[in-house]
Amino acid sequence: MEQTDILSLLRENMTKAHAPYSKFNVGSVIVSTDGKFYSGCNVENAAYPLGVCAEAGAISAMIQNGSKGIHEIYVMGAGDALVTPCGGCRQKIREFSTANTRIHICGPEGLRQSFTIEDLLPFSFGPDNLKHE
Repeated sequence: MEQTDILSLLRENMTKAHAPYSKFNVGSVIVSTDGKFYSGCNVENAAYPLGVCAEAGAISAMIQNGSKGIHEIYVMGAGDALVTPCGGCRQKIREFSTANTRIHICGPEGLRQSFTIEDLLPFSFGPDNLKHE
């Protein structure tokens, strides 16, 4: 899938978001390490903070469908500021990524900036910390 196709999918995912409270729709697409694509959108809940972020939804779809790793993830939100993953989603992305996993931050016009998970979550705690030798 080309980046223009991913951007179209991100825009579509944003339209599917359930954001009646914040009115801030977010879409995401994961490219898994096995080359498959998984989509997510944010789903808010009247009982804050029980909503689900777009990135978490895409991760759930990835795991449910048998993929185990994130090669790269795209996130799109509106507005002038970068819409980077929240702290909780950074940790969720970390669980299924490597230090070089790319997080691409997009706006409706296209790609704005890319980061590694190390950029967004330096000195993170992850699965390797729990390995006993």
